Amino acid sequence: MKPSAHAVSQYAETTGNLVARIALHSYGTNPQDWFAWLEERLPLRGDVLEVGAGTGKLWSQIDHVARGLRLTLVDFSPAMCAELRKIPAAVVHEASALELPFEDASFDTLIANHMLYHVDDPALALREFARVLRPGGKLAVAVNGGTHMAELFALAPVIGHPELARGLTMNDFTAEAGPGYLARYFTDVESERYPSDLAVPTAEPIIAYLASLVGAPLTPDQEAAARAVVQPVIDANGNYPIRKHTVLLTATRPA
Repeated sequence: MKPSAHAVSQYAETTGNLVARIALHSYGTNPQDWFAWLEERLPLRGDVLEVGAGTGKLWSQIDHVARGLRLTLVDFSPAMCAELRKIPAAVVHEASALELPFEDASFDTLIANHMLYHVDDPALALREFARVLRPGGKLAVAVNGGTHMAELFALAPVIGHPELARGLTMNDFTAEAGPGYLARYFTDVESERYPSDLAVPTAEPIIAYLASLVGAPLTPDQEAAARAVVQPVIDANGNYPIRKHTVLLTATRPA
């Protein structure tokens, strides 16, 4: 399945899958959650575009109105765009990251938060990002490493879905490859890792995450199989540990 087709199957008609995945990350070991950590590092100014904005969770953390930002949000999913239109003073477009509906040099900052591994051609998306950024404009890209949440995705064969073991990364855009991708169109590429893992105290959020991958509630047999692996670890350790590997890549659009 192409990355774009997988994204359509996961996100086009529902926000529930993304909500379940965000919920699991509330069990992070870093007391500063991802969105607060990200806010401190985003080069926000002027006209801001977020591509693949999802449910707009970032903008419940950042008060773009108070900061004087002119915010534009893009997502390919009608379901996500319906949520994004609830964000005050945000302009929302339903569009592909590969064909952004904006003139050249329209934005000062562009954010792509955990979305480039869902597109068929990350290089083409980055070329579009460079096109719509002004010279000197800033790019911020969040992406995961190849072993991100391996302990969770290892449960995919346990529930009878070995094809899900690769996780959500459907192309070769990873934390390891990302800087090289960005360097094709941007300068001053930097990478910073978010220092956090997950310590999940109950099986339920893990089961909900697995169900989001399947796209339907787990059957009783699937849920029992997952619990048989997860619950003994929780009983022994007090939580089910899941290692994360998430980085923020930043770069500058050259003059």
